[in-house]
Parts: sequence; C-alpha cells; structure tokens
Amino acid sequence: MNKTLILILKLGAAMIAFAIALDLFFDATFADILSFSILVTAISYLLGDRIILPRLGNSNALIADFFLVYVSVWVFGSVLLNGYLQIAWGSIISAGIITLSEIFVHRMLVNKRAVSQEKEGGQTALNPRLAYGMEIAEEREPTKDWE
Repeated sequence: MNKTLILILKLGAAMIAFAIALDLFFDATFADILSFSILVTAISYLLGDRIILPRLGNSNALIADFFLVYVSVWVFGSVLLNGYLQIAWGSIISAGIITLSEIFVHRMLVNKRAVSQEKEGGQTALNPRLAYGMEIAEEREPTKDWE
C-alpha cells in the first residue's frame, strides 16, 4: 500500500511539474506530459528511492533526483518537442518542482524504514551506508630459531 501511495504521489507531482514547465514554454499535449511523468516517476523511484536513498542518504538522493529529472527532460524534450534552448528552462523548472516534492516523499520513506527496523529489532545484513569494516594485521615472518 505504501509503495502504491508513494508512486501515486510522485506521479502527481511530476504531472503538475511538467504541466507547469512544459506548457509554459511549449504547446505540450497531455500525452507528452503523461509520458514524461511516467518515465521520470519510474526512473526516479528505482534509482533515487530504492538505490541511492538507502545507501547515500537524503541530500545525495535529492541531488541525484534533480539531475536525473533535468537530464531526462532535456534529452527527451529536445527530441520530442524540437526546442533545444527553451527545453533547458523547462527542465530546470520541472526538476526544481519535482525535487521539492521529493523532500516529502523521502521523509515518508525514511520514516517507514525506521519504523520497520524498529519492529524487526535488528540491523539488516547489508550495510546501507556501504561502510564496511576491514581488519588489518601485520604479517610476521617466521623466526629462525630452529637453525
């Protein structure tokens, strides 16, 4: 249920952001806005929320989401909407709006993860911060007492 709610929130925020940003500079159709929203929602959820957020933290995930939306809208928008320089402003505005909405989505995800870890009562087998310890010892040469 929570994953569905998060995906619906991300899709709604993306549709609002693209309706504002793409309609402001282009004559984007509803199909364009919907396709951009679905693409960005899927990629942002898989990369930003499932991979980067648990391992690198909230601020790094927000930065990654911003650049992910910016690059994907600029690349696909310049191909589909035929406006190279104007799509830059549309992608900046949409990336900013989506990043602001991601603050609330990440807060929900972090709170949900904290509650589930409290219920489990222990840490997971995989260290989410990728801070693996390493044991270092000095090698000893065998002594030549037997000679």
